Amino acid sequence: MTVAAIDAPSPNFDARTAPPRLLVLHYTGMKTGAEALARLRDPAAPRVSAHYMVDEDGTIYGLVPEERRAWHAGVSFWRGESDINGASIGIELVNPGHEHGYRAFPDRQIERLIDLIDDIRGRWTIEERDIVGHSDVAPSRKQDPGELFPWERLFEAGHGVWVPPQSAPGDPLRGGDQGVGVFALQAGLTRLGYDSAPSGLFDAKTREIVTAFQRHWRPERPDGVADGETRATLMAVLRAAR
Repeated sequence: MTVAAIDAPSPNFDARTAPPRLLVLHYTGMKTGAEALARLRDPAAPRVSAHYMVDEDGTIYGLVPEERRAWHAGVSFWRGESDINGASIGIELVNPGHEHGYRAFPDRQIERLIDLIDDIRGRWTIEERDIVGHSDVAPSRKQDPGELFPWERLFEAGHGVWVPPQSAPGDPLRGGDQGVGVFALQAGLTRLGYDSAPSGLFDAKTREIVTAFQRHWRPERPDGVADGETRATLMAVLRAAR
C-alpha cells in the first residue's frame, strides 16, 4: 500500500551514498506542529529536516524523498554506522518533548506511524533491530522519542525489537564503578548497537547510554543506573535481536 501524505517539501536534503537500512524515530520538541513543520522546511536551517512528520491527529507530511538524505540525526552512531543521516529514514512525531510539556503520543498518531512504517518497509530492507530512537543513536545529546513512546505497540504491529523488563537480582552498577561487570555491560550495549566500547569503567558516557537503553526498553525508570533488571533486560533484548 501507499500511505497518503500531504506533500510539504523541504529544501534541506542532499544525495545518499547507499540505500537506507535504519529507521530513526524522533519527537519534534517544539510547542506546536505548525512550528515544527516550518522549522523542518526552513531554507535558513539547511541541516534540519526529516523524511516525514506525523502530527498528533495522524496527518502525515512528506518532507524529503526517501531516496535522498535528510538531516535529522546529527552526530550519531548505530551498529558501526556513523553516517546515520545517510543510512536512515527519519520520522518526526509531533510532541512538545521534555522541554515544552512532554506528553503521551495519541493513539491515532501511533496508528498512522505504524501504517507509514509498514509502507516504508515494503520498499526498503530495514531489520527489526535497526528501528531505533534518536536517543539510541545520539544518547549524549538526545532524549527523544522518550520514555512515553510505545515501542511495545510497534512490536505488536510487526516492527522493532521489544521484550518486557526482566526481573533479576544483582548489585547496581553506576557512575565510577569499575571491573568485569562494567566491562560485560558495555560489551552487551556494543553488541546491541550503541557506541559503548568496553573499558571496564562506568563513566559519564556509559551512564548516558544506559539511560538511552532504559528509555527504549525499561521506560519506567530511565536513571542511568544499571541495576539487575536493566542488565537482564539487555540480555533478553540481545537474544531477541539475533
